[in-house]
Amino acid sequence: MVLYEPHVVALFSAWLAALVLGGVVLWLSPKIRAVAVPNERSSHVTPTPTLGGLSFVVPGLIWLALGPDAYAVHLAWAAGALAVLGLVDDLLDLSAWLRLAAQATCVTWFVLTAWPDLSVWLHIPLIVGVLWFINLCNFMDGIDGILGIQALFFCLGVVLLSSSVMSWSVQSMWILIGGTLGFLSYNWPPAKIFMGDVGSLFLGVVMAAFAVQLALEGVLPLAASVVLLSVFWFDATYTLCVRILTKQRFVAAHRSHLYQRVAQNKGHLWTTTAFLAFAVGYLLPLAWLSVRYPQMQIVIVGASVLPVAVLAWRMGAGLERGLER
Repeated sequence: MVLYEPHVVALFSAWLAALVLGGVVLWLSPKIRAVAVPNERSSHVTPTPTLGGLSFVVPGLIWLALGPDAYAVHLAWAAGALAVLGLVDDLLDLSAWLRLAAQATCVTWFVLTAWPDLSVWLHIPLIVGVLWFINLCNFMDGIDGILGIQALFFCLGVVLLSSSVMSWSVQSMWILIGGTLGFLSYNWPPAKIFMGDVGSLFLGVVMAAFAVQLALEGVLPLAASVVLLSVFWFDATYTLCVRILTKQRFVAAHRSHLYQRVAQNKGHLWTTTAFLAFAVGYLLPLAWLSVRYPQMQIVIVGASVLPVAVLAWRMGAGLERGLER
């Protein structure tokens, strides 16, 4: 029966675990003062419990630790270390440079041990790319539901685009789907709980790692994953470049990402829902085209970010208030 299919069991188990753990975190966070208090840089207006990422981190790490090969174990160690780093940061507020140094050390170890057969000319961009993606996931987790929806869409996209393949990497998507669905029960606008750095760092390394691994396995071209994740990496990269070029303190917290600008005008629910509609209606077909027509991948990746680029320019993403168009 379909109810006993391995992927259904995995999805349901992770969803149920996330619901239970999310409830525990929702009850426990205020007691240990793990609460995000609004400030001038926040996109929320009421104190909200954090650490909600533990709801999908725990089942995700268990799955990775039980994986079939050395790659799975290496990813479990890297994701676990980054989750612990995020948890400590959520509770103690570590310095930015200490966080970056610890992340860089962890990512470098992971890339070198998970993909030892690749040349140094591939290791270097992979280290930089994975490290950047981890941090942009942290930057982009600023409004209710946004990062959870991105992770859910990425995993569903991988499953749909590689439906004829049952590799361990593809099977892992079902655990992440169940976990993020359970978390979104608490984080959907208006959010009752935030995932915190413990969740954003975990999702960042896991999504980046699987995007690369799926390409190396020949299951899904890297371009398809890049398209599925295009809103996140483009918004974060565009905003950072604008802030650097306009000589702002680009390492300081801010509310000038495109998605934050949209949320300020339309609200969290509208923004997250619009992102999901754009992803399903526009990005998913483009990702399919990148699989079907590999010779057009560069053009397709460009097409995936073009509407986001136009909107980012029109709304002054990355600019200070006084400089907005």
